Amino acid sequence: MKYVSTRGAAASTGFADVLLGALAADGGLYLPDRWPSTNYEELGPFSRYQDVALSILEFFVGDCFSAQELREDIAAAYASFDHPDVAPLVALEPGLYLLELFHGPTLAFKDIALQLLAKLVARELERRHARATILVATSGDTGSAAIAAFGGLPRVKIFVLHPQGRVTDVQRRQMTTSPHANVHNIALEGTFDDAQALVKQLFNDDDFARAHALTAVNSINFVRIIAQSVYYFTASAKLGRPARFIVPTGNFGDVFAGEAAMRIGLPVAGLIAATNANDILARALGDGIYAAREAQATLSPSMDIQVASNFERALFEASNRDHAWLSHAMKEFARERALKIPGPVLAALRARYQAFSVSDEETIATIADARHRYAQLIDPHTAVGIAAARRAANEGIPTVVFATAHPAKFPETVAKATGVVPPLPPRLKHSYLGPERYSVLPNDARRLRAFIET
Repeated sequence: MKYVSTRGAAASTGFADVLLGALAADGGLYLPDRWPSTNYEELGPFSRYQDVALSILEFFVGDCFSAQELREDIAAAYASFDHPDVAPLVALEPGLYLLELFHGPTLAFKDIALQLLAKLVARELERRHARATILVATSGDTGSAAIAAFGGLPRVKIFVLHPQGRVTDVQRRQMTTSPHANVHNIALEGTFDDAQALVKQLFNDDDFARAHALTAVNSINFVRIIAQSVYYFTASAKLGRPARFIVPTGNFGDVFAGEAAMRIGLPVAGLIAATNANDILARALGDGIYAAREAQATLSPSMDIQVASNFERALFEASNRDHAWLSHAMKEFARERALKIPGPVLAALRARYQAFSVSDEETIATIADARHRYAQLIDPHTAVGIAAARRAANEGIPTVVFATAHPAKFPETVAKATGVVPPLPPRLKHSYLGPERYSVLPNDARRLRAFIET
């Protein structure tokens, strides 16, 4: 299998280069040149999460990794998770479920893909006798998950940019108390969108990217999308029938993983992107205008994003893989910060996705209601998902809400809603013990380049 750019001007490449790369040379995102055509019932045993991950990954790696190498890396990736199911499904009420994605090292869903990604990257770098510089923009959880996965690994340096003052204290300390010498934290004077734009700018600087062997582990890395598609399969298998998935969404990667699962062969009853006040996706699917505004700070900070990078992949597939249109559209969006979605493309998107925007007030009310109704403490992002589920039409279809983070990562918000401070899990306690290490940088690409080079 080869991988092609959404914008059509870059040469196709193999799985290992996609794993170690980031944006394509033309600025697009990689996707397989063809989706594997499979029969869901024939994918293999579904008794263990690790078995499903192996079945899915084997479709995409080609001859880059053997089945035994994949099996070893999958086993190592999930050995540290504190639940045997990796992503357990919990019933809230008849027809409504939480898929708990926070049982990894940093108590957020990003661990599920990044723990595996790190094992594969380390293996490939060792095979090539090569080194890599990982550059990460984070709105909260990706940074700590990347540090937990890559911190201390040989052949890797990692630079993590978070928007200064726009992540919780717990999220920040999870990143900045890392003791590993290969970890460099940057508090950027700006928003997550600013951080993401800087990262893309450096990846698009071919000379700099080659000189430092830049590697991306944000969801622009297609391997993360595939790793995240696995839990759509495991949840569906536990239910025994197609489900509707409600996905708290910022950068559109986790919900696009659902489209990937569908294209691999999983029957899915619907995909709903649940957003906060940063409602670019809800507006795009509602009025057909994909338009960025200023990012607003909310109680669900990991979704405080206005430019959803992975939406480009969805647009590409919805346009029947029209490279020429997509390339022109993305250039127009970069220039105008707005894009009118053509009617046929919008219709294809609406056939697969819905989106709902949830306010901070509704988020607080939903956290309180979950405590009262289900005796469950939930984080604000999960609350956005449950609130969106309440708005979706009830058609007797099982509804699965992604619980994307442990409530203890957002203690102030949970306590405000419920009067209860979530107990601090052992995994988080170390974040309060070590000294913080980070540098504050302005929103300036030249300063970021100089920092990395130094």
